[in-house]
Amino acid sequence: MSGTALSWDGSAHPSGRTETTRSVDGSLPGLRLRATAVGGRSLGVSVIPQEAPGVLLLRVTAGDPDDRLPLRVRAEWRLPCTGASAYWTPNTNSRWLPPSWLAPRIAALPQGAPVGSLVGSGDRALCTFAVGEVVLPVAIGEGAVEETGEFSWWVEHEGPELALRLDLSGRHFADTVQDCASWWAASTPPATVPAAAFEPVFCTWYALHLAMNAAEVERLAALAAPLGFRSLIVDDGWQTDEESRSYATTGDWQPAPIGFPDFPAHVARVRALGLNYLLWHALPFAGDRSAAARELAPHTLGRLPQLETSVLDPRSPAVRRHQVERLAAAVEQHGVDGLKIDFIDTFARVAPSDGSPDSPGSPDSPSSPDSPEGDCATVAEGVHRLLAELDQRLRASRPEVLVEHRQDYIGPGLRPYATMIRAADCPHNAVENRVRTADLRLTAGPLAVHADPLTWHPDETPEQIAVLLLSVLFATPQVSVDLAAQRPEQLAVLRFWLPVLREHVELLQRGEFRPHRTELAYPLIESRLGPALAFGRYAPLPVAVRGDWSLLLLANADPDTLVRLTFDRPPGRLAVLVQDCRGGTVAQAEPALDGHELALHVPLGGLLTLRRQEHLRGAGG
Repeated sequence: MSGTALSWDGSAHPSGRTETTRSVDGSLPGLRLRATAVGGRSLGVSVIPQEAPGVLLLRVTAGDPDDRLPLRVRAEWRLPCTGASAYWTPNTNSRWLPPSWLAPRIAALPQGAPVGSLVGSGDRALCTFAVGEVVLPVAIGEGAVEETGEFSWWVEHEGPELALRLDLSGRHFADTVQDCASWWAASTPPATVPAAAFEPVFCTWYALHLAMNAAEVERLAALAAPLGFRSLIVDDGWQTDEESRSYATTGDWQPAPIGFPDFPAHVARVRALGLNYLLWHALPFAGDRSAAARELAPHTLGRLPQLETSVLDPRSPAVRRHQVERLAAAVEQHGVDGLKIDFIDTFARVAPSDGSPDSPGSPDSPSSPDSPEGDCATVAEGVHRLLAELDQRLRASRPEVLVEHRQDYIGPGLRPYATMIRAADCPHNAVENRVRTADLRLTAGPLAVHADPLTWHPDETPEQIAVLLLSVLFATPQVSVDLAAQRPEQLAVLRFWLPVLREHVELLQRGEFRPHRTELAYPLIESRLGPALAFGRYAPLPVAVRGDWSLLLLANADPDTLVRLTFDRPPGRLAVLVQDCRGGTVAQAEPALDGHELALHVPLGGLLTLRRQEHLRGAGG
């Protein structure tokens, strides 16, 4: 609440309203749990054990209102903070253990997701939680309590019911977070994700920025297609002939008259190369020099002067009609295959809020700015309606439309309206791209997770270009460089690795996914699909190979080339192939391994492929 003192003991701030509270028996060691009806005199609580030991579902209902404000429901719990090494949240922040007195974070449909995990040694989840609300904002307090040595949580949102999933099973934290994502899926419409969403993408943004026209885009497209790219994203710049980094011309969504004089013909030429065509739109924006800003002036949430644009209010049917008509025109009139929809999180960020659930101006507060002719109470609901209406319109003309969303709008309520979700901007940063794509894999459900477009200096070495690619080994790669300026050895990296990523897309992007050591930015990541295993090695660590397998891929993105594999059972005779970052053969052998360890050199940016010979004989007869 605005002006309220910090909550030093990890408890939620008092609301100033009637609060009916009771302790809850979770029947799990060390867990202290309580529920509260805010603004209500009655409270109902049920605890439902789930499929695995140590997992429970808490359902809280509030009733008998004591004032005219909407009822709110809160759950609070705490555990001894013993053995904790990191705190995982889905918005890719630092993994330090936050203090309990920090301001709560807000997760809502346009921003974030209501989930978190306290992680201990060995990647074991000490406590993973998720809230069932997928549209309206959820306030989340979480952190270590200095006075007691406990870790405390509280979650709260508007409405008479709250569903909270708690997982204290001690399993790998990635498994527990992905189980939360599956739990959400039961309450949301299914997402339809075409196979094309998982194929490599060339993006114009870092390669061209706003200095683009039809000829430049077609030049890059003609170079991208033979390398193995299957989609092209034409980013910011197609809608304006200006080249300044301003959003003043956004909102009308008409092709730039000089740069793109015949847009449908241009799109057709790119698609004839075998590329899907996706077109960038900044959904909330009506730029200062746009006709949309004049026409929709009464229907805005506020203005972003540094970006020279207003943010439209999605609660207004007039806004939603305008946006649906203009974005659908890209598919219906210009013939594109999909949209890159940008800045949805701005809807949540533009309204003033101190982060407290009851503060004036917070996204779910009844005192939020009124929307002329608005037909829903909250901005989150307006965004939900806007995306649902747009999705219905797009799929009517192109059932397998491709739609990209981006971190930080990653919540489960958005899944039905996207096919892929991309890491937030992190140009030139291999580590950040690796962490962001890994985090997204844990919560994205069936959506394809995309890397922020990889870009590099013209003098970059082939090995370091491979490191950029391998850092997003378990996601769909996007690339954005001037392909005409690349040396043959740089292009050779793309020619080798892109087909490898496409050949093993099921293993890499749909397998059982486990990133290890979140507190160390995932120095080792693995995926398993049936008898196939894949590892990304980003630090000089040994790699433990468990269970039965027939195919093992290991991509080495660390300068230490001595790779040590340890097996839980002797693998027998192997077919070993080591390739460098351009696909050249470095070593090839068929050793018989009766022990539990194998050490060999894999070049930086290279690939180790192991096949068990007994499986090959069994498959070949």
